[in-house]
Amino acid sequence: MRKTTILKRLIFRLCFFILFLSEAINAQIVIGTPNLGFSQACASPSFNTYSATFVFSPESELGVSNQFIIEMSDEDGDFSNPIVVFTSNAGSVTASPATLEFSIPTTTSGEEYKIRIKSTAPVATSTNSSAFAAYYKIQDSPFTINNLVSTGAYCTSSTYLLTIDNPGTGSNDSPLNYPSLTFNWYKETGPTTSVLISEGNTLEVNTEGTYFVETNYGTCTSNSFSNRVTISEATSGEANITIASSLGNPFCPDLGLTTLTTIGGNSYQWFKDGEVITDATNQMYQTDESGIYSVQIDLGDCQASGSIDLDAEGFSSDINIPEINLLEEGETLTVIVTSSAVNPIYEWYLDDSIISGATTDTYEATEFGNYRVVISQTSGCIVSKEFLFSINEPFPDVANIPNLISPNGDGINDTWVIPTQYVNGTNTEVTIMTNQGKIVHLTNNYLNNWPENQLNINNVNKVFYYIIKPQNGKERKGSITVIK
Repeated sequence: MRKTTILKRLIFRLCFFILFLSEAINAQIVIGTPNLGFSQACASPSFNTYSATFVFSPESELGVSNQFIIEMSDEDGDFSNPIVVFTSNAGSVTASPATLEFSIPTTTSGEEYKIRIKSTAPVATSTNSSAFAAYYKIQDSPFTINNLVSTGAYCTSSTYLLTIDNPGTGSNDSPLNYPSLTFNWYKETGPTTSVLISEGNTLEVNTEGTYFVETNYGTCTSNSFSNRVTISEATSGEANITIASSLGNPFCPDLGLTTLTTIGGNSYQWFKDGEVITDATNQMYQTDESGIYSVQIDLGDCQASGSIDLDAEGFSSDINIPEINLLEEGETLTVIVTSSAVNPIYEWYLDDSIISGATTDTYEATEFGNYRVVISQTSGCIVSKEFLFSINEPFPDVANIPNLISPNGDGINDTWVIPTQYVNGTNTEVTIMTNQGKIVHLTNNYLNNWPENQLNINNVNKVFYYIIKPQNGKERKGSITVIK
């Protein structure tokens, strides 16, 4: 009796399995063409979610274990080796139409991708979707070429090589760090137009023009592009080029040395304020000092040179008056300083004493003396810059060159005062010498102020000699007797 019962159970289970298998074999569904929820898939590390909607029928034929799968073709729309970009959980999608979301692989790059939908229970496959452009923008920020130098030059019958900087300048995120990327080089044809001229990591140029390169993300918009570089042909064997400062110009010395970079060449020589910098013979030179830096470059069959007026103050500034100013008694001189400093503080001084209440960029000066204004940047680069100027009484218009002075502090004939045609502003060279020929005063801007210091004369009068050389006019010579 027990054996009969077991046999019946086995027969029942076998019949149930056969029935289930038969239904599974006979079950069929049709999956419609996927309808894309996008026109382009321009993905990046911050966004990579796309949707597709499809219909299937009949819903009743789906097995409880069914999964829907999204497959993506290669860049030419070929499904020979499809990539699975989404798989649903078993039995999670039961109603038609259905919308599924997926992400594209990080290696995606092309204009003719397609997707299709597959089911597992029962097995079915949709027709292919419409083609779409898809790129994963693994690098999507500006980068530099030519070491950020905005110019380049080539010799006649030669070329200039433009390259993408790797790792680049400063915080530059070089696309060369991503081997899967490709690049398109362009030449500008107008203020807003350009033409594609080449592909690759570098570009050899033998035609004058302005060039730049973009990472190849096809029809997807991108921020992965380079700076512009203007290339010229050396004429008369020489070309002018620019110099780039890695920390900008002006730059903040608190950040350390800035790197000056020029175009590529065979050899280099750097100069500061016209003087050769010893051992500065590389393409780059580092400094934290202000000055006019220049470089001479050997390009082979020709030469190139360039210069930069480097400012290590951290900000630019200017003053509206000259260093020396003349003011009549009772008049006012309006002094204005301008500056690009961030959150600036202004301090004004007269004869080294701070002027109370003078804290703006403008000061109304009424007193004679030596002035100083200090501009301090209080945010970012903490640096200061100062301007010196003086306010004096107008020079007295004497008729003749005196040959006698008495610098005893009584306010009468204390300094050697000469006619205004020879004083400051006339570019007249004034030389004063001892009777032994030693120069004690030499200037092109005489201020009627000699002697500024005590001459330590004894009871015997001292004799000095002068030479006055006007820019246009007759040279004058004579003696000056200094008495107590």
